[in-house]
Amino acid sequence: MIAISQTGVPLMVLAVALQWWSRTDRHHVRHACLSAGLSFLLGLAINQVLLLVVHRIRPYDAGVTHLLIAPSADWSFPSDHATASMAVAAAFAMQALPRRTLALFAMALLICWSRLHTGIHYAGDVAGGALTGFAAAAAVRLGYRENSRLDAIATRIF
Repeated sequence: MIAISQTGVPLMVLAVALQWWSRTDRHHVRHACLSAGLSFLLGLAINQVLLLVVHRIRPYDAGVTHLLIAPSADWSFPSDHATASMAVAAAFAMQALPRRTLALFAMALLICWSRLHTGIHYAGDVAGGALTGFAAAAAVRLGYRENSRLDAIATRIF
């Protein structure tokens, strides 16, 4: 769980990046990859705003858990790891790519569980982060449409 907590999100980003060279339905998968990246960034930006407003002490500082990894310098709510991983998985889910979505959700759930297991977050922090990730993916889905001019430019540039 410690390894998942520390390397899960970068591995998930790598898994999405490798999808860029998919041989099946390349344009649609590339759109999903870009949507996932935008959802990831938007979710983490939302978290930064929430951290300015919500000052929740971490469970290890409150004596509730025993910390298994290095302590974090910011507030506990919401979990950035949960936000990032769920934003990516939700973005793929909203693009109707079921096998990829299942794999990404499995990774996201492991990452979320690892944050609880290592004592760095409360369950509410992880749930709040997951909701932020879903909200970011939904916002990207509304604003970044497949086959739009922006999509055509972005998928050709990258």
